[in-house]
Amino acid sequence: MNKNLERLYNGLWKENPTFVLMLGMCPTLAVTTSAINGIGMGLSTTVVLVLSNMMISALRNLIPDRVRMPAFIVVVASFVTIVQFLMEGYTPSLYSSLGIYIPLIVVNCIILGRAESYASKNPIIPSMFDGIGMGLGFTVGLTLIGIVREILGNGSVFGAVITPLNDFHISLFGLAPGAFIVLGFLVAIMNVVRRNMEAKGKPLPAVQGCLGGDCAGCSLSSACTGKSLVHHVEQLPPVDPKDVAKPASEAPSVKHTANAKNTEDVEKSGSDSSYADDKEVGKGENK
Repeated sequence: MNKNLERLYNGLWKENPTFVLMLGMCPTLAVTTSAINGIGMGLSTTVVLVLSNMMISALRNLIPDRVRMPAFIVVVASFVTIVQFLMEGYTPSLYSSLGIYIPLIVVNCIILGRAESYASKNPIIPSMFDGIGMGLGFTVGLTLIGIVREILGNGSVFGAVITPLNDFHISLFGLAPGAFIVLGFLVAIMNVVRRNMEAKGKPLPAVQGCLGGDCAGCSLSSACTGKSLVHHVEQLPPVDPKDVAKPASEAPSVKHTANAKNTEDVEKSGSDSSYADDKEVGKGENK
């Protein structure tokens, strides 16, 4: 398959950000009270995603590694501001419906994730198609959730009243709990589809990142502030009951692996300060 078409296919199906990667959950649950809101939010995010991917890809060799995340945020924020002004001027009703969630596109993990994991490492054209695929996949996810919630909550779809359901409304689906319920059912359907495809020898990619417990597969792992704080406990043999009665100095110790430099600095500073404190205490007692 052509590389550009593969990026479209991945975003729409294999790596759908809503139903497979479970990204962008805040706008997904908050603005999908209707199908129109879902399309509006999805297309707004798509425009920002495509333009930011293209700009970051064009500047990828000029942005220093140490400031790449602030630079990405500045680029994304610039395009979000443009989209916000255009929506406010040409679609004021939609702008009012989406409200604060338009400016919050700046911190949408889909946009920052694609900028970090793909746009900053690939040419402009593939990055553009990656943005289109991910954006359309996000739009499809929001629209499906909005359609289900609007039908069950208001008896309409895209604002058109469905006559048989005109008097059959479930107000729960217009509220936050309804969003969780609809999302859960749609994700369950995606999981059934995943299992069927695995049975046919065409498995979809597993959920990555924080949700899947796989830091290596997370697109933001290199920028995660908590990464250096994680200690991995080595596999230890079972504890012998006889060792429990031994003094603490003879008991086996648990080893941790962490960032070598940070560990060395902490141990050095800690040991120096403790020795210094012991000396001061000893002098005080002697006096």
